[in-house]
Amino acid sequence: MKKKFFATFVLTCAACAMTTAAMADVTVSKCFTDNAVFQRDKPIVVWGKADADEEVTVEFNNTSATTTACKQGNWKVELPACPASFEGKDLVIKGKNTLTFSNILVGEVWICSGQSNMEMPLNSWGQKLKGTDEPRLACTPEEINGDYSYIRFNRPVHAIKTEDQFDFDSPGWRVCKDGVQKDCTAAGFHFAVRLHEELNVPVGLIDSNWGGSNINSWIPDDGWNQVPETVDFGKQIIGMRPEMKDYDKPGGMYYAMLSPWKNYMFRGAIWYQGCTNAGEKEFYYYKQKAMIREWRKIFNNGDFPFYWVQLAPFTAIKDDPNDTGDWPYLRNGQTMCLEVANTGQAVIIDAGEVDDIHPTNKFIVGNRLALWALAQIFNKDVECCSPMVEKIDFEGAKATVVFNHVGAGLTVAQLNERVVEETPDAQLNTFAVAGTDGKYVWAKAKIVDKNKVEVSADGIDEITAVRYAWQMFPDKPNLYSKDGLPATPFRIKK
Repeated sequence: MKKKFFATFVLTCAACAMTTAAMADVTVSKCFTDNAVFQRDKPIVVWGKADADEEVTVEFNNTSATTTACKQGNWKVELPACPASFEGKDLVIKGKNTLTFSNILVGEVWICSGQSNMEMPLNSWGQKLKGTDEPRLACTPEEINGDYSYIRFNRPVHAIKTEDQFDFDSPGWRVCKDGVQKDCTAAGFHFAVRLHEELNVPVGLIDSNWGGSNINSWIPDDGWNQVPETVDFGKQIIGMRPEMKDYDKPGGMYYAMLSPWKNYMFRGAIWYQGCTNAGEKEFYYYKQKAMIREWRKIFNNGDFPFYWVQLAPFTAIKDDPNDTGDWPYLRNGQTMCLEVANTGQAVIIDAGEVDDIHPTNKFIVGNRLALWALAQIFNKDVECCSPMVEKIDFEGAKATVVFNHVGAGLTVAQLNERVVEETPDAQLNTFAVAGTDGKYVWAKAKIVDKNKVEVSADGIDEITAVRYAWQMFPDKPNLYSKDGLPATPFRIKK
């Protein structure tokens, strides 16, 4: 009996010693790994865990800061802001142990979040082009194999949690070269390339997204109180959370995949989501507004810029202008959200693929998102907003649509892969008007001034409503600004 007791005692002591040694190690989350990118011109915030009252020193770029872990073992330091730099530097964290992370750059850092069209990597998940053995890429072969070392991405592994997390599972920050970029968000990659070309800085992407996700999964619990229209809905689904499958739990993806980043400094966020919520139509506007407000309250970056992608066309082209489906209404909800300050919308109504919910032209997506950042944040002389309706003058059998954000003026054009080409002799498509019976018919439309389009239709003596590109998959919408941006879909009643 004594021998047995002694053996048990030794094992217990050894276990205690191992626990104490493990707790002595300073740790950080996978926000901090080799190849990371820090946000330029903002303080560099580093945090982690250690023993209670343990002294921790953090060094980067010839500066350092020292703090003491609190009774719960948490610590956080703030280092001075740095200018952009392509020179890889070490981040050193010293406590009872030392952590060293190498090849860290300073540049622009952006959150890239949403569902599958943001998650879609450059290699399109390894899919093949229909009927061929050719890879279905969301880029060129040169881009998927080239050296883009100035772009790094950190993609959290899919997970669901119901409260804030310290850490997440991830391969860490990865460098876009030697084909590694095949796993990077395609929309984010093209966004990053454009920013680099214009700003000559490194770009880091927090590549946190999940295909098929509902916006509910990205809204923290308190976010539902940000907008009066979402309060009751939020209470209802939070109350149902224990009975829900993990994937459907409200806030689950935010807590698991974004909350660990809340102290990390970044410039802004780009967002591509909405397909899963299409049946909610314009109510999506309230949800997205609530999410933006809550993210801005939580993240350590103030009222950061938030840019999203309006849903691309999907399903098949329908001949009947009254056969609209739900997506035009959700797109309109997205447009309504432009009322929130410091936001922007990339309209890609010209970049869909029939019966494919994942169009491969993510070049146009990333570049149109980048225009907002370049114009709003960096004061570049570029037009970022697609033409939008300012008003409609109804005059019996004719209606004149007046647009704003027309830049150099309206034109007829079409998207040819990555380039918008003017086609001035072509007829304008996808305009529809309704008469007093409320039924829509396809309209004749022509540009009559820099910012005006005149519409009419045979057999309609009194126009009561006008729509443009108001279908799940509008057939070749071709009204653009001369700056190459497609007009925003709309519906306006008299």
